[in-house]
Amino acid sequence: MSDVIDRMETTDPAAGAGPSLYADAPSSVSFNKLRKRLIRNVRQAIDDFSMIPAADPGGKRPRWLVALSGGKDSYGLLALLMDLQWRGMLPVDLIACNLDQGQPNFPKHILPDYLAAHGVPHRIEYRDTYSVVTAKVPEGATYCALCSRLRRGNLYRIAREEGCEALVLGHHRDDILETFFLNFFHGGRLEAMPPKLLNDDGDVMVLRPMAYCAEEDLARFAEALAFPIIPCDLCGSQDGLQRNAMKLMIGDIERRMPGRKDSMIRALSNTRPSHLLDRSLFDFAGLTTQPGKADI
Repeated sequence: MSDVIDRMETTDPAAGAGPSLYADAPSSVSFNKLRKRLIRNVRQAIDDFSMIPAADPGGKRPRWLVALSGGKDSYGLLALLMDLQWRGMLPVDLIACNLDQGQPNFPKHILPDYLAAHGVPHRIEYRDTYSVVTAKVPEGATYCALCSRLRRGNLYRIAREEGCEALVLGHHRDDILETFFLNFFHGGRLEAMPPKLLNDDGDVMVLRPMAYCAEEDLARFAEALAFPIIPCDLCGSQDGLQRNAMKLMIGDIERRMPGRKDSMIRALSNTRPSHLLDRSLFDFAGLTTQPGKADI
């Protein structure tokens, strides 16, 4: 990471340069520190999980489809990836993509106007998955699972059509922790959101470069850059989601014991199969004593 930090210092955002999305960014020391911290987090995840493929012998640059919902996290993802491009640390072509799922009162003009104004290559795709979800999900049940599956299938298709090797999503550190505890408490398994995942068809990589980014940092980042946030009127309008309970629980732990979120994320990268109970990961049957070894 030392080369990353050195190159970041030679392209100091305080100088006012950068992608168009940063044109009205604050010049304060606190914002510049926030920006650099998020850039380091993203670059670290890209490095740790080998997200950038090896150079193509023919010189073709990788192409990533950046899923843009209109929420703070996906806006932040796009801005940070473009920042890395500007700094010369992301040799990848980006295309932003919004899937208009047909939610009532969705402001269709906001994203295309914003992206066009900042010269961001993009594609807006309309697919009425809203009607499918509301028709199939029983009253009182949450829409998230079916909505997510339909959205992901369409994004895979668009990635193929646009010649993209990867679909890039805006999930962050807190999303990963909430998913882990959802699976832990309700699914009976130790599983989170992987930073890098190959889809079932084996032709599109799913990447989460903000795996180390804190949600509170992204919220401050979005406010500072005045992203035109579009709220989700589908799942966002439903109360009592299990994920909300996990968010509250983790937030309470963090307030009582600051630094626990970072500790939990580190724990997900530091497993000890022999100290768990999964027989598929560790050969407990083959674990035997070795008499006399202590005397050697």
